[in-house]
Amino acid sequence: MSVSKSNGQPTEAEADVGNIFLFIPNLIGYSRVVLAGASLYFMSYHPNYCAILYSISCLLDALDGYAARKFNQSTKFGAVLDMVTDRCTTSCLLVFLSAAYTNYAVLFQVLISLDLASHYMHMYASLDSGATSHKKVEKKRSKILNLYYSNNKVLFTFCAANEIFFLALYLLSFPDFANGHNWPWVVAAATFPICAAKQWINVVQMVKAAITLAEGDVEARRKAAKAVKAL
Repeated sequence: MSVSKSNGQPTEAEADVGNIFLFIPNLIGYSRVVLAGASLYFMSYHPNYCAILYSISCLLDALDGYAARKFNQSTKFGAVLDMVTDRCTTSCLLVFLSAAYTNYAVLFQVLISLDLASHYMHMYASLDSGATSHKKVEKKRSKILNLYYSNNKVLFTFCAANEIFFLALYLLSFPDFANGHNWPWVVAAATFPICAAKQWINVVQMVKAAITLAEGDVEARRKAAKAVKAL
C-alpha cells in the first residue's frame, strides 16, 4: 500500500485499494512460509511431522490462487511470494535428498539449479516482454507452456506429483520408515513419470525464456542503431 508524500498517511483513493500485504491470498502465502519452516525443523529427525507440514504448505499453494481469483486480489507481490516460496521449499527438500542419497547428490543439485534458473529466467523474460503475469504464455510462444500455465488442473497435477515424488524419496531415506511401509515405493513409482516430465517442462521454460530475452536484446539493439543513424 502506498502512502501520500505529504503526511505519510494513505489518501482516500489509496485507502480504497487496501493493504496489499494483508490480502487474503498473501495471508495464505505467509502461512505457507510458516508451515514450510516448521517442516524444515522436523526434516532431519521426524519424517511424519515433516511430510504432513510440507504437504499442507504445498496444498495451500492451490488455495491462494483460488482466493486471488475469487476476491479479485491478484497481485505481483503475491505471485512473487508464491513462486519464491515454491522454489525455496523444493530446494530445501532436494538439499536434504542430496545428503541422504549421496550417490545421486549431483543429480539433485542439477534439479535445484534447473528449477531456480528456469523459473527466474521465465519470470524475468515475462516481465521484460510486457506480460502482466508469468502465467500468461501465448500459444505461438510455446503450446506446452501455454497448456501448463493456463490449465489449473494440469498445473496442479504436475506440481503436486513433483512434490509427492520428492516427499516419497524423503520418507524412504529413513530406514525404519522404508522397512515398515510399502506405499512410499508405490507412490514414488506412480509419480516419477510426471516428475520427469516436470523437469522437461523446466528445460523448455528456460530455453523459451532465453529466446525471448535474446529477441528483446536484438530489438533493443536495432532501436539503438536506428537512433544513432538518425542523429
